[in-house]
Amino acid sequence: MPLNILIVGAGVCGPALATLLQRSNPGHSITVVERSSSLRVAGQQIDLKDQGVQVVRKMGLMDTFKSYCVDETGLEILNPNGKPTAVFGINPSGQRRPTLTAEYEIMRGDVLKVLYEASLEQDSKLRRGPGKAGSLTYQFDQTISKLTQSDDCVEVTFSDGQKRRYDLVVGADGQGSRTRRLAFGQDTSDEAFQSLGVHAAYYSIPRIPGEGTLARAYIAPGRRLMITRTSGRPVTQVLLFTMKDTERMKTSYSGPVDEQKAAFAEAFADAGWQADRFLSGLKACNDFYAHEVGQIKMKQLYSGRVVLLGDAGYCPSPFTGMGTTGCLIGAYVLAGELARQGDDVAMALKAYDEIMRPPIAECQKMPGAALGAFFPSSQLGAWVVRNALWAMSWMDQVTLRLMSQEKHGWRLPEYPELNLVS
Repeated sequence: MPLNILIVGAGVCGPALATLLQRSNPGHSITVVERSSSLRVAGQQIDLKDQGVQVVRKMGLMDTFKSYCVDETGLEILNPNGKPTAVFGINPSGQRRPTLTAEYEIMRGDVLKVLYEASLEQDSKLRRGPGKAGSLTYQFDQTISKLTQSDDCVEVTFSDGQKRRYDLVVGADGQGSRTRRLAFGQDTSDEAFQSLGVHAAYYSIPRIPGEGTLARAYIAPGRRLMITRTSGRPVTQVLLFTMKDTERMKTSYSGPVDEQKAAFAEAFADAGWQADRFLSGLKACNDFYAHEVGQIKMKQLYSGRVVLLGDAGYCPSPFTGMGTTGCLIGAYVLAGELARQGDDVAMALKAYDEIMRPPIAECQKMPGAALGAFFPSSQLGAWVVRNALWAMSWMDQVTLRLMSQEKHGWRLPEYPELNLVS
């Protein structure tokens, strides 16, 4: 039975789910609303791993994704003089090893563009095909302000005052999801966020000679970490992480971007290595984004006919590298259960919630060492961490694989109802 579905958020999750829904039932009417005035193609480098690779293959998009992969060959750990003390290679898909670089590294904007264009292409094919097709509509500069539920629908009030009814509302609007807040309440939404005590900033600066295909990380005293990723591109991505001045950081998020930039500039003023260059670039950049790092842990992923997808329901944090993979798994399972259960939306959402528990736990699993160990407060502590990483980088690869590879017990379910590539 065709459904009238609203997807809130046109990030990675929204277009992925829209494409999968179209493939399963051409009669679905799908609306994707996005609060930004256009597709938000900015963002940092992201990983495609494990079951996420399988989903992309099933969607028939693997070759396209591969064509957008960036040229990052590993990660080097630097000392205060900028000299490498340890080097880690690429982590093959399906393994969990102590390195930043996955086999498939793609810029967020390119991932989004591939999925967005795939959804539009699928919509175009359906409109040209025989029979009555549904529709796919993207509405930008629009968000939701109220949800009113009944047994068989959700009445949605939009930011422009319009009201419409839907069979299903999907919150794919990120870690700070407004959909989660409106459907589950402020208290439940706040409780779901579990802070890791780290604050992060991401932005781009001009590349300089000598920055090649290796990502670079510098562990600074004062509980700070700086990472750069150039990946053969004309700009360098800067990632700043700190467990210092947490209250100052939290306060800055409620202010303008300039205030957030000032907070990070103060925190990293004496960090060493290339901090002066990074903070100079911070002032001029126009793609700055900062947030408190945490995980979203919901006891239930749906309320009535409103369901959460991706970071809105189970954000794993950047430190797992599993955000995009978790999003794709969720879109695949949600679309699959909606296709399998027919017009029984309640049963589909219940099954989605149950099936997603193991992969969510897998995606949210943090690295073995306590996160705080990578944020030493003293010069001596930073030296100890660098040398521990040096020892790890020189360990026999077989031993390292035995220590770090996860044997994933969860397998991606098969949904022939989705009409995907087998």
